[in-house]
Amino acid sequence: MGVIYLVRHGQAAWGAEDYDVLSELGREQARLVGAELRRRGVAPQLTLSGTLRRQLDTAAEALPDLEARADQRWNEYDAAEIIRRYAGEDAVWPAPSQELLEQSLGHWGSETGPGTWYEFRQRIDDAMHELRGELGKGAAAVVFTSGGVISAVVASILGLDVRGFIALNRVTANASISKIVIGRSGANLLCFNDHAHFDGAGRELLTYR
Repeated sequence: MGVIYLVRHGQAAWGAEDYDVLSELGREQARLVGAELRRRGVAPQLTLSGTLRRQLDTAAEALPDLEARADQRWNEYDAAEIIRRYAGEDAVWPAPSQELLEQSLGHWGSETGPGTWYEFRQRIDDAMHELRGELGKGAAAVVFTSGGVISAVVASILGLDVRGFIALNRVTANASISKIVIGRSGANLLCFNDHAHFDGAGRELLTYR
């Protein structure tokens, strides 16, 4: 069986004018998740990332000896744009609450057509399908991406609707690991949002935003 590890980026600058920057804590989280992948003996045949800075920088901090192939299909949804669409411009700054984000995501998921959650999930399904085709038998891939992308992958595997997606997205920790195995039956979820590498001495590094 092939294995795909989906790694969420480290903490970014939530609420800042430019969110797409890792904080110093985020860089430390990225190094810690890289150490965890090495501890597990993960030797990826493929290393991928979205094209967002926080994703690429997490990949560089975590696995500095490997160059991640950038693919914009692994990029996160534009939270600010979605909140503007459904709650207005004034709702974006300062940092919107989790409740407001989830309300906006719920509206987003109730629509169909271009620019909707369904199009977002289809784009990610396409990226997953292509990755599965590239992955050799018994090989591993590591993808550095974002919480919404990971939640969309898991929702697709489990057959969840947008409400399930939102529930998963709510709890996805920074620099967490989700593991998907690829076999004859297709893609199967082995674990979601594993952040045990933040237990013990690393518990102060655990963040969700």
